[in-house]
Amino acid sequence: MGNSSSKVIITCAVTGSAHVPSMSEYLPLTPDDIRTQALEAAGAGAAILHLHARDPKDGRPTPSPDVFRQFVPAIAAQTDAVINISTGGSTRMTLDERLAYARIAKPEMCSLNMGSMNFSLHPVAARISSWRFDWEKEYVEGMEDMIFRNTFRDIKNILTEFEDYGTRFEFECYDVGHLYNLAYFVDIGLIKPPFFIQSVFGILGGIGADPENLSLMRSTADRLFGRENYQLSILGAGRHQMSLVTMGAIMGGNVRVGLEDSVYLSRGVKARSNADQVRKISRILQELSFDIATPADARAMLGLKGRENVSL
Repeated sequence: MGNSSSKVIITCAVTGSAHVPSMSEYLPLTPDDIRTQALEAAGAGAAILHLHARDPKDGRPTPSPDVFRQFVPAIAAQTDAVINISTGGSTRMTLDERLAYARIAKPEMCSLNMGSMNFSLHPVAARISSWRFDWEKEYVEGMEDMIFRNTFRDIKNILTEFEDYGTRFEFECYDVGHLYNLAYFVDIGLIKPPFFIQSVFGILGGIGADPENLSLMRSTADRLFGRENYQLSILGAGRHQMSLVTMGAIMGGNVRVGLEDSVYLSRGVKARSNADQVRKISRILQELSFDIATPADARAMLGLKGRENVSL
């Protein structure tokens, strides 16, 4: 179950909820944009598509099932990639809002954050001189006084409910303590292997994007779970994206890229699409003699229920 083979799963996080339209003109906002970029990312080698929704009028994050329905079924009809619906939503959404579409879709995979935390990009606001939409400035600056809520009871309730759907999770761990939270739920039997740990580095409020911290997260997960029981994936936020995920792959992990995590392709160069980032990391991995996991490989590695058992 551990990544002892040379196959690496590429996850692409297509749009997210933290970045705002003024940060990049290439950030997909409308259902058509999200669908197009998700399909291009899958075609470039992403086995998993991590999806949020945005209001097509102004690009703000939305939990609306009606908006999700405008792009998720179309993606499912045109690619075999694993569709992963966020339950993180945004810090401005209630838990029920965050779960609304996932409860309908019952997908193969959802994301699940493993602890409450400060989660912020507010320093970025000072570097933006012109805002595309009225809501953006307050949204980014307001992160300074927001808590991303994911209590033990919230996590337990999600795990219990979605077990009935056969949905498995991308467990997002922003710090070492989140691995211990994950271990608690493993110990009480609510999480069973093989499980997928998305280690997140470089978000203000979480663990820093230092190579030593990647080693710490890896060794801690090995100690808590045994490498044979989980797949590790690495997410490096912002400028840390490519270097950190490459290091993670060399350490036996999988990788996540996408405009949710960084709007850049290289220093000072914006990615024009999610597929740009997928192609870049795919090329790096292949030059390091790794094979890129197909959607079928990812399903086998993660024990997923299969596309035929979802309600997209």
